[in-house]
Amino acid sequence: MVADIRPLAAVLVSAVAIVLIIASHRRPNLREGWSVLAALAKFGIVVSMLPAVMSGTVFKWSLAESTGIQFLAGIDFALRADPLGIFFALLASFLWIFTSFYATGYMRGLDEHAQTRFFASFAASLSAAVGIAFAANLVTIFVFYELLSLVTYPLVAHNEDSEARIAGRKYLTYTFFGGGVFLLAGTVMIYWLTSLVGGPTLAFEAGGMDALAAAAQVEPIYAQTAFFLLIAGFGVKAALMPLHSWLADAMVAPTPVSGLLHAVAVVKSGAFGVARVILEVYGPGLIHDLPLDVPGIGEVGLNIPVAIVAAFTLTAASIIAMRKDHLKRRLAYSTTAQLSYIVLGLSMLHPYAMVGALFHIPAHAFAKLTLFFCAGAIHVETHTDYISEMAGIGKRMPLTMAAFTVGAAGMAGLPPIAGFVSKFYMLIGAGAMGGEYWLFAGALLLSAVLNIAYFWPIVYTAFFESEDYHDAKPLLEFPSGGLFESYATTADDDGVATDGGETDRSDAADAADAADSDTADTAAEDDDYEYAVDKYPSDHTVPDDAHSESQDDHVSSVDHHGDHDDHLTGGPPVAGWQRRSPFTESTWLMLAPIAVIATGAVVLGVVPDYAVFLELATEIVEGVFGTPFGELGTVPFDELVTEVSA
Repeated sequence: MVADIRPLAAVLVSAVAIVLIIASHRRPNLREGWSVLAALAKFGIVVSMLPAVMSGTVFKWSLAESTGIQFLAGIDFALRADPLGIFFALLASFLWIFTSFYATGYMRGLDEHAQTRFFASFAASLSAAVGIAFAANLVTIFVFYELLSLVTYPLVAHNEDSEARIAGRKYLTYTFFGGGVFLLAGTVMIYWLTSLVGGPTLAFEAGGMDALAAAAQVEPIYAQTAFFLLIAGFGVKAALMPLHSWLADAMVAPTPVSGLLHAVAVVKSGAFGVARVILEVYGPGLIHDLPLDVPGIGEVGLNIPVAIVAAFTLTAASIIAMRKDHLKRRLAYSTTAQLSYIVLGLSMLHPYAMVGALFHIPAHAFAKLTLFFCAGAIHVETHTDYISEMAGIGKRMPLTMAAFTVGAAGMAGLPPIAGFVSKFYMLIGAGAMGGEYWLFAGALLLSAVLNIAYFWPIVYTAFFESEDYHDAKPLLEFPSGGLFESYATTADDDGVATDGGETDRSDAADAADAADSDTADTAAEDDDYEYAVDKYPSDHTVPDDAHSESQDDHVSSVDHHGDHDDHLTGGPPVAGWQRRSPFTESTWLMLAPIAVIATGAVVLGVVPDYAVFLELATEIVEGVFGTPFGELGTVPFDELVTEVSA
């Protein structure tokens, strides 16, 4: 382990950028320039440590060693760049570069208010995310975990209307108070348990803490309780059911924030925390040797309840996603499902499944960020948020919808996108475990089919249907699954659309469509209530009679390219979508990040052996089991965990 200031520098570089961003509030180009410069600097610092970390070096910065200040009795506030930490930090810092460009195009495209606050909060979020990545112990990760919840609150509540405020409060309640309390309780119990067998420690160790393993033999029930408290604490941000509902409501935030929440920082910090607990707090050996005694069933490993919750979440969330007509809400439930892939793969404990779970972190990040970037570009250029209004939109936004198709294929695990590689490893791991683990393999396969079921209609309606006539072709003919009638309703069908809703997107219809949201009842009482995802952006001037216009009238507004193709009510204009080339459908600030991130998802899937993330994932698993990855598949699992626990 080498003392080095670079882990701290990687955290602080975006914190310094906050001051520069605020100071440049009157000069937008300079303000956004600081964001991009900070992103590049953060990525450069992380990359500078990568070769040495992959060669076995661990870089550490310690508050006590640097300043002589002890954070807590026996616990140091410390940062370290190890393989798992560099894995997450590399992903977050790389994607922030392109998210910075995209956010600039999005916020300027909608002429959003409070842009200085937005970019400052964005920088703070990445500072906290990298702090989570490089945290050397449970106390340090707790501090940054809670800080991340606080600094992302202004992003969730950015619109400042009643719905945004309610969603923001719910976000804090779940992630800061709920998840934070669980995590703190688990951390305190680990501190107490390790103090029973010597000096208290909370430092992460590859394969699990030796002191905790010894303490678990003395107080097994408390060790089991601490495990589930830590999983619940990180599981809130990982959106495990029933702790997931904050995520869909947080979609009221601007789309770059949704990308940050779903692909780069917040939810990934939850999945990353689960990885730390399973791989470096308890370790597969202790989890295997510390079973629960379930009445009527017998002894089951600590991992089985976690795997069951993850399998249920990925299945249920996929089913719910099929019912969502609002694009970002469908993507939100997709994220809930995809994060559970990561938790499920880790909880199966097999080395192959763990590699698949870790590789799914960047695989999902690239694909889901592409999807949210596409959703934001569609919103900026056409003010369209509902899938039922996107028939034929592929000719208006060809590059965007092509990239959306790539991202959707990655979510479904189709080759040659990265999602196929990660899910393939998880399936191999489930098969190698055998027994009840085949049920988890079945859940993975079922969810992949459901992914196709809720993404394919979007691609189909965009490229293969016209504005004049389109049919959603529902899988099931009943109100929840969609009726047989076309979206293009007539007077005879009483305006019933295939999703069981109304084609008239008036305020009343929007409010009814959001009835599944926990914020709907409260927000509907306010005069300024609107559906999530700023259907009418907070600082856009909407004509007083816009809400009274029928959808056929299409209130018009001038778009950013000098014509009247766009409109505030969403859906195609009266004359149909204007055909655009991939170079003119939007600004380069939005199109370039979409193209690059979508390409990255393909590269990760086509040449995974050359992708640094897969190599890091195998190195992490090798460190956990103490065996070269090439030999892990030849050793029976019981022997592997016996060697680890020994």
